[in-house]
Amino acid sequence: MRVNILSLKGNVMAKTPIILDTDPGVDDAAAIGLALASDTTDIKLITTVGGNVTLENVTNNVLKLLHFWHAHVPVAKGAQGPLVRKLTTAANVHGESGLAGYEFEGQADECLLEDVAPVAMHKALHASKEPLTIVAIGPLTNVALLLRLYPQDQELIKRIVIMGGTCTRGNKGVLSEFNIATDPEAAKIVFSSGISLAMVGLDIGWKATIPANDIQTIKTFGKTGKMVYDLFSHYRSGSINTALKMYDPTAMAYFLKPEFFTVEKTFVDIELAGTLTAGCTLVDFRGYLHGEPNVDVCTDIDVEAFRSWFVEQLSICERKRVEASK
Repeated sequence: MRVNILSLKGNVMAKTPIILDTDPGVDDAAAIGLALASDTTDIKLITTVGGNVTLENVTNNVLKLLHFWHAHVPVAKGAQGPLVRKLTTAANVHGESGLAGYEFEGQADECLLEDVAPVAMHKALHASKEPLTIVAIGPLTNVALLLRLYPQDQELIKRIVIMGGTCTRGNKGVLSEFNIATDPEAAKIVFSSGISLAMVGLDIGWKATIPANDIQTIKTFGKTGKMVYDLFSHYRSGSINTALKMYDPTAMAYFLKPEFFTVEKTFVDIELAGTLTAGCTLVDFRGYLHGEPNVDVCTDIDVEAFRSWFVEQLSICERKRVEASK
């Protein structure tokens, strides 16, 4: 019998409700596992967006992960691609399916809603007894569509935690990070919305590495350990033997463990027109743009604390998977 992994018997701890917007992707899969392992998080909805791979693949990947962990969470399929631009995936990194390296045995098709993501987000916001946090770890297309279709819903959003952007160099362009550069127009809408925002950028992921000895420890965590290890083995080929950079899990870590991070509130804008810099996050620490501070920007992370927590949470995720399967 499939049960909500977040509602196991005896757990009476208050939980923070969230919407998780994602495009799995190997590191997205790890971030979903971290969220499911948390006793303080209630995932009201997972929405999918074309990004790391196609929309069909990322949606199937979410459903496969929920089936694997015996979790029942509503899932809504979102935007196939950016608002304006053509989608260029990262299948060269994650594999064509997005989760190359592990064969899943099934998927939780019963979790898939008929509503498209912005409509499902709108309904989830209005059904919640308290404002929801959106944790967005893919391109921001779905979030931007929500804000354009239902501008009145802004008051129902407590915060948006974004894995995206960079204070330094990029990984899709010289100065642009993949999630923001995939849909800069959507990012512009979100960053200028006035909603409380937190940005956990590419440069934090570069610091938040998981070394080989920790990956070997994770490998011992039953089926979860094997799945994560097999995915990591195909992710950024060869780096599993040195250290794997964790991007999306750092956004989940910020939501769950903000004390791990050094944060500076500052003005951030998105470059749209630059021939060479479209999708660049202009993080204005020195006030050159004279904008009101609008984003809590993560500038550093306690790497050792993050590593220990990451390993522990995946161990908890496996324990809960076993309990939920009984």
